[in-house]
Amino acid sequence: MTISPADRVLAREDLARSRVLVCDDSAVIRGLLVRLLEADPSIHVVGTAANGQEAIAAQARYRPDVVVLDIEMPVMDGLAALPELLKADPNVQVVMASTLTTRGADITLRALRLGAADYVPKPTAVAGIASAEEFRRELLMKVKALGAARRRRTLGARATPVPPFRGAVRPAVAAALRPEIVAIGASTGGPKALFRLVCDLGGAFPLPVLITQHMPPAFLSILADHITKLGGLPCREAREGERIERGQIYLAPGDRHLQVKGERAAARIALSDGPPENFCRPAVDPMFRSVAEVYGGRAIAVVLTGMGHDGLAGAREIVARGGVVLAQDEATSVVWGMPGAVAQAELASAVLPVDRIGPKLLALSSGAAGSE
Repeated sequence: MTISPADRVLAREDLARSRVLVCDDSAVIRGLLVRLLEADPSIHVVGTAANGQEAIAAQARYRPDVVVLDIEMPVMDGLAALPELLKADPNVQVVMASTLTTRGADITLRALRLGAADYVPKPTAVAGIASAEEFRRELLMKVKALGAARRRRTLGARATPVPPFRGAVRPAVAAALRPEIVAIGASTGGPKALFRLVCDLGGAFPLPVLITQHMPPAFLSILADHITKLGGLPCREAREGERIERGQIYLAPGDRHLQVKGERAAARIALSDGPPENFCRPAVDPMFRSVAEVYGGRAIAVVLTGMGHDGLAGAREIVARGGVVLAQDEATSVVWGMPGAVAQAELASAVLPVDRIGPKLLALSSGAAGSE
């Protein structure tokens, strides 16, 4: 068969676009998702499905990069379909479309633990235009980022490997000041990265851990439950005024900044209703700034996958006071915005794959600062 030059151009253009399969039992929602996705020239919707069983068949036919998968559907729901989709293609990126309910949050986080790449919260009918626009923006951003990640991980013509970060990193900090706290910031792709990191830390990690994860309020208590169930450190939403204890994870609650106050030896949680920063509340920067102020050079900051640059200003404060900053690398990040901003600003002592961040924290907490 002869392929014309025009066909070759079209083929190259298709390889540059994210190929998406949309699965939802509502014809109205399917149509909406297709319209939103196809409006972006870098996305090509290759097929649709009304339930998980149809999605499995469509995946075999269309080989999508990304599957947008509804949770509650007849015949086969999203949670049942997910492992079959990943078994057929381990590199496929699955985005769960979740309702903003306790049940929806729990199933979504179970799906992330089973291998889904990320999620998008569906807008409610009463939330209005602002919610619909936020949904559109988040959907497009995640689908494009995950489509690019799929192509990076696929061998052959579509592969676009991400080289290791070659920029400057700060010299390893000597262990003259033993770390006393870890503060972690994350956004897009963060729950999956957090699950891996917390598992790697195990149940004997000796420091308190603060986490700010950009996430709807309905999801955060469920996220804390899932982190606890991983069998490592216990996790809960932080409470105003509680003393910060070793061996505990404190998660920023919905719509409130997580900060610390008081003397280092008896530091306590401080929750703030202050204005959003970097369009977020909770935001990473207020947490990092307060940790720098209270703990100084005894703080470790970790910046995981996420869009934008939340955490950059706070990381500067951590470094200025002698603390250590670690950043997730581009190859394992869903979006290398937040960690990339820190890395490019030369604030990170190490830029690491997500599976090496936990071991690095264990080394730092034991005083082996130069170890990775």
